[in-house]
Amino acid sequence: MELRLTREDQASLSGTRGEANRLAMRIVVGVAAAMGADHLIDISGAHIDSCLHHGRSGLDFVERLTDGGGRVAVPTTLNVSSLDLLHPDLYRGDEEFGREARELMQRYEDLGCRPTWTCAPYQLPDRPAFGDHVAWAESNAIVFANSVLGARTHRWGDFMDISAAITGRVPAAGLHLDAARRGEVLLRVERVTDRLLGLDVLYPVLGHLVGKRAGSRVPVVEGLPPRVSEDRLKALGAAAAASGAVGLVHVVGSTPEAPTTEAALGDRPPAETIVVGPAALTAARDDLSTGSGVELGAVSVGTPHYSVAEIGRVVELIAGRRVAAGVGFYLSTGRHILTEARLRGWEGALTDAGVTIVTDTCTYVTPVMDEVRGVAMTDSAKWAYYAPGNLGLDVVFGSVEDCVESAIEGRVVRDESMWAGD
Repeated sequence: MELRLTREDQASLSGTRGEANRLAMRIVVGVAAAMGADHLIDISGAHIDSCLHHGRSGLDFVERLTDGGGRVAVPTTLNVSSLDLLHPDLYRGDEEFGREARELMQRYEDLGCRPTWTCAPYQLPDRPAFGDHVAWAESNAIVFANSVLGARTHRWGDFMDISAAITGRVPAAGLHLDAARRGEVLLRVERVTDRLLGLDVLYPVLGHLVGKRAGSRVPVVEGLPPRVSEDRLKALGAAAAASGAVGLVHVVGSTPEAPTTEAALGDRPPAETIVVGPAALTAARDDLSTGSGVELGAVSVGTPHYSVAEIGRVVELIAGRRVAAGVGFYLSTGRHILTEARLRGWEGALTDAGVTIVTDTCTYVTPVMDEVRGVAMTDSAKWAYYAPGNLGLDVVFGSVEDCVESAIEGRVVRDESMWAGD
């Protein structure tokens, strides 16, 4: 299939708009050809993952863009980086790596990107609307944009994300198209108690199961209460994107393209139907834990970045108590959310209780945690999935209630009763 380019696309590709624009358009065109797209489409915004420092190649690439006069063509936000600029003393990594990470961050700002430094750009006030085409990277943000907002983005990755932002164009392919957004596999939640359906902890566990069973297919989840909250949908989608290659999940009765199961499936039968009951959920929860000891060394919450409501829940649960000696409690959030928490008086309450607030980055990608003796506990399926490999820690998954109580008692505490079936 031949890729048709507009006169403006060809001008960018020829270099008449500068070296950075030429390089970015070459990448967009190359990806379009690989995906079999026959034309490019305009985007209204972008979210960049390339600002997270993984090595010299990322810095070399952005240097070519800035030295070549690059500038983003659409409003562009930045994902987590490798440093917490608001709390620089937390960084415990190599000094040269940290210097390069800071230079990488500055280079992306020089391109005109907004220094938002959050993996949850959908918590910002100016998020995309239903039907908007955007170029978002960062797996959980992609799922949220497609699923909860009804915006359209493919699973764009590093270098393609900033190339799309500079050119304002993406291939007309993948999840930008109607055909790729129809549900393919149906997961039917059955025999789950009303109590568990009403708890936050269900949703990351269900998402972990959805990702493992759906793989790269578009899942449709049936049987949840209507109008599931954004925080719960965030947790479900982030988990599915970590354990699988999910870029869109339809939750019947909650997400805009799934008013009914039939609509989510595009009025076609699913390729597979999977019944999800109490036993499957318990197995998925257990799959998120790699440690079984009760000695607790750390707690990490806020992956993806916590919302205002989620921070408020931690404040409520701590209720003036203190984290036990020897336990590090880390709460990650975006700097814009921290501003709101500070205005509500929550920042001081948390730090007085022994909670370390982390912004601009995430504890499983940046060395900010003290030495951990014992297991690390989390309420995030995404953190539980990645931390053992990234940090070499044994992880225990639990609810936010479990995490807070464990941190205060200094040992692993979990409420097992919620996982019982009818």
